[in-house]
Amino acid sequence: MAQVVPGRRTWVAEQGPWARSKQWLRRAAGSESHERHTLLSIGKSTLAASVSWLIAYHLMQASSAAFAPFSALLMMQVTVYQSVAQSLRYVAAVAAGVALQGLIGFAVNPDMAAFVLVTLVALVIGRWSALGTQGSQVATAAFFAFSTYVSTTGTVERLTQLGQIIVLVLIGCAVGILVNLLVFPPMRYRSAEYGIRSLAHALCDLVGDIHPSLSEDSLDPDSTDQWRTRAERMQTLVEQARSGVQTAQESVYLNPRGFLRRHRGHTSFTGYAALVEALDRVARQLVSVTLGLDQARWEDERGADHRAFVRGYGDLLAATGEITRLLSELDEDRLREQARHLCAQAERAQECRTLLSDETENGSLPLADHTRPYGILMVEATRLMDEFQYTCDLLQQCVDQALGRSECDDGSTESTTFTK
Repeated sequence: MAQVVPGRRTWVAEQGPWARSKQWLRRAAGSESHERHTLLSIGKSTLAASVSWLIAYHLMQASSAAFAPFSALLMMQVTVYQSVAQSLRYVAAVAAGVALQGLIGFAVNPDMAAFVLVTLVALVIGRWSALGTQGSQVATAAFFAFSTYVSTTGTVERLTQLGQIIVLVLIGCAVGILVNLLVFPPMRYRSAEYGIRSLAHALCDLVGDIHPSLSEDSLDPDSTDQWRTRAERMQTLVEQARSGVQTAQESVYLNPRGFLRRHRGHTSFTGYAALVEALDRVARQLVSVTLGLDQARWEDERGADHRAFVRGYGDLLAATGEITRLLSELDEDRLREQARHLCAQAERAQECRTLLSDETENGSLPLADHTRPYGILMVEATRLMDEFQYTCDLLQQCVDQALGRSECDDGSTESTTFTK
């Protein structure tokens, strides 16, 4: 079967809630993992909300202080660019809702008819495409403004309270953007490379948990259910990887270093985008593999051919896991070397698939029986290997094309730009 790669984990992960919690924390402690990003996001959001509350409640002693931390949380976007863009839309939406209530409130009595009118107009304004996803905040702000309006008396006090809502929103947005910019800024952790590394790292962790259990023929329902759940959650990382490519594209237009000569030629990220789409197909196919493992009734399967099949399947997944490990170390400065290693590892994985296929076909396992797992898992393994092969070939193709452009531009082959 497949050769053992130094550093590859070969033991079966412990099961149970406490063991899985420890495994989650270990993944969070590792660099460039989804769990690590989750902890950073929670920490940054907590900091932004706490600072906003401190300013609004303890320093300003505002009666509607909750607007500030609420606004700060909404600004904790994936990128600073998105934080700024969303803050502008959010402030515009809140200002529109508060202004609407102010106009209608001072024009008519704040009764049920006035509330209906405020709601109707706010929902119409919220449909304005320029507000984007923040359109619903027009009605939300109008409702809070209406509540504030009817709970106060006097024109000056009402105007003060309505104006205070807008001020609190501005404070929350400012704090949120500053925290997002200064504390582990996402422009650093959401680059095109990072998005791919993070996705590949998660795939590597998942495959690394699966193949030891297969190699030791120690499958159990709790484990297979956890694998399927984690595979289904990969789509979140795929979206983050797509966002990372978009972030990198945005940074090219906004970063003045892009105008420097030494940075020219590194402004296209179509190769990264294509690689993300390829890994998306890998992740989707891995869902099918884990689903097949989870739906199988392994307690009913016995015999030497069965044991040989699950061990061979484990070897195949271990070989694909080495591909994901290499992808999790993606570095534009070393793409030529990494692409060669990936293609070589893809060949070794293909050998594992061929060996598994030959042994299965020559054995006595009922591949045509759809009530048994073997035929379905073989089909899914072939499809998974096809997607991995395509991913490795795509990376090599992008490197070759970029190398050709580099030779045409300056006659040098020292720099490899990852484009398509």
